[in-house]
Amino acid sequence: MTKIMQSNPSAAQRIAAFAASFQANFLDQADRNLCARSLADTFAVAVAGRNEHAPQAALRYLENAQLLLASGTGATSATLWGRTERASPEIAAWWNGIAGHVLDYDDVTVPMRGHPSVVLWPALLALAEARALPPARLAPAFAVGMEVICKLSRGMALNHYAAGWHATASIGAIGTTVACAYLLGLAPARIVHAIGLAVAQTAGSRENVGTEAKSFQAGHANAVAVRAACLAESGFEAGAHALDGPHGFVRLYAGGDVGEGNIAEWLASLGQAPLEMRRSGLDVKQYPMCYATHRALDAVLALRRANGLRLEDVVRVNVLTSHGALVPLVHPRPRTGLEGKFSMAYAMAAALQDGAVRLTSFVDSSVQRPEIQAFLPRVHATEAAGPSAPRWAEVTLQMHDGRHLNAHVQTLHGSTQQPLTDAELIAKLDDCLLWGNQANDCTNTPRGAELLATCLQLSDAPARELVARLQRAIQ
Repeated sequence: MTKIMQSNPSAAQRIAAFAASFQANFLDQADRNLCARSLADTFAVAVAGRNEHAPQAALRYLENAQLLLASGTGATSATLWGRTERASPEIAAWWNGIAGHVLDYDDVTVPMRGHPSVVLWPALLALAEARALPPARLAPAFAVGMEVICKLSRGMALNHYAAGWHATASIGAIGTTVACAYLLGLAPARIVHAIGLAVAQTAGSRENVGTEAKSFQAGHANAVAVRAACLAESGFEAGAHALDGPHGFVRLYAGGDVGEGNIAEWLASLGQAPLEMRRSGLDVKQYPMCYATHRALDAVLALRRANGLRLEDVVRVNVLTSHGALVPLVHPRPRTGLEGKFSMAYAMAAALQDGAVRLTSFVDSSVQRPEIQAFLPRVHATEAAGPSAPRWAEVTLQMHDGRHLNAHVQTLHGSTQQPLTDAELIAKLDDCLLWGNQANDCTNTPRGAELLATCLQLSDAPARELVARLQRAIQ
């Protein structure tokens, strides 16, 4: 077996050395609370998404392939969140990742230009449950994954994303693989192999934004991570330079002008305070649609509240944003709920008409309302010249009475700079649980507070008991 650290270690070797030496006591109580809130949000959003078409189609695939286990069977299996069926950890992580991303309501982190928690928690919880692993390793495993995701993202995500890759699925798969390897307690050399095996499977195209395949890509990243870590644990090997070699991940996926030196610079700071979990943070979504719309939504809803506006009062909406902010908004004239999630025009129209953007905003009939469809051409969004960060949005409303109303938003409510209060997070959890239980004819009072309390006790119960408690909190 090749020694892990050489005089000039590869990127994978640097990452492996960091992950193998990470200690649970590196996290303080604030870090653990952040992990708990992230888990509660991810789990609730997945429960809300479990009855959508994509996870239901994925479930039929699993049934046809005979990959599901009945409730109470399979000592080394894992739970499909919000359901009674079980599956292997790889399959459970895949399905839970699809359910967690299909609504596009899961959290984001800015450097990644993507969604970290939905590619971390399904994989970590499935492995921990199936292996009966110590729950004390879950929070530090999440922190390890966030550290790798954000450091790689800082070095390459801008070019990577611009080239058309879906960073949630690609960079997310590599970071989650390292998190899973940490959870399993793999030696550094085996973590290197796990990273190489993740690179062998990594994919995900932005061309799938606005389709069900986007959620598949998030689920696939979870399956990749579980598979890569478990293969490495079993002795399967890969190249040490799969990330930064001449034909490695960085050059292939981010272009020749992003060299390994740039990645090495960021990887040199792995584990240094503040950890990326704090430095980059997690932005919890207030609205169940693409994050690129959220600053504009904060602005237009503030204008609506302050002025008592309705849709019929507005002649035109102008949205000006920071450079690059409109890239994922690929549906200016959406006809379905899923397309509406990636439409600035629909975001503005729905906010003005309804005074809120909720899960109910993204059923097809909501998008297809005649008054909404008629208003879509009145929304005009453009990007400003200049840097892509810090991000901002400015909304100007041209009114029928001749007024022009303007609002500018840079700091989002729900962002790491201005996090949701516990009460606000619980309100979101309740909304998700109500939505997810509608198809099951469940009329119980939503138990978002119980779900959050369970997650705040992340290290207090065996992993299998933790998952059982999460399942009970949503019933």
